[in-house]
Amino acid sequence: MGEGITHIISPLSAPWCGWVMLGLMVCCILSEFFQPGIISQATASLRVRTNRMYKDAPVHFFGQICINLFRFGTIAMLLCLCFYTQGQFSFLSYLAINALLVAVMVVKMIGNVVLDYTFSLSRRFGGAYEHYANIATLICLLIWPAVLILIHIGTPVACCWTLGVAAFLFIALWVYRSAAQYITSPVALLYMLLYWCTMELLPMAALVYLSEITITTI
Repeated sequence: MGEGITHIISPLSAPWCGWVMLGLMVCCILSEFFQPGIISQATASLRVRTNRMYKDAPVHFFGQICINLFRFGTIAMLLCLCFYTQGQFSFLSYLAINALLVAVMVVKMIGNVVLDYTFSLSRRFGGAYEHYANIATLICLLIWPAVLILIHIGTPVACCWTLGVAAFLFIALWVYRSAAQYITSPVALLYMLLYWCTMELLPMAALVYLSEITITTI
């Protein structure tokens, strides 16, 4: 009896969920251990003067690996919480969303290379990327405790609202930092608007849509 019926596994009944959250916290701590200043840089980059390139923290290979695992893992967990009612809340679906995140980022990087080669945008707006990773780290630092709470008392609707607020905050902060420093003319504003729509908003929308499909089909 009950054969052939898909049973939804809730986050609280999935023991791997707690271990993943603990692992993400460890990755965040290790990133600061390997690359001291990487966490404080995430907040300080929002306060530096607009004419300064923030490169105070030395880059460390393992520090970058750990902080990227923290970023991708935190976002993937939030996406799983948003759509798990349409499929299994399983470790396999979580890994699939992480792989999807990496794929979207790779496609985005390729798109940036094509844009830089075609329009030489990197000469004018290349410095904006220095703040991009810092803002992403800051947003994930805010998301992680929210995700921990949503695992215990959240609903898919609350998770979707959290995802929407996080995406809006990321776009707003990145637009603020890049606009304040690199928009000097109406033409520059037009370039940045086109870039934000095609290389930021479009990948975000595609990521959410593909995440829903991935969780549904797995």
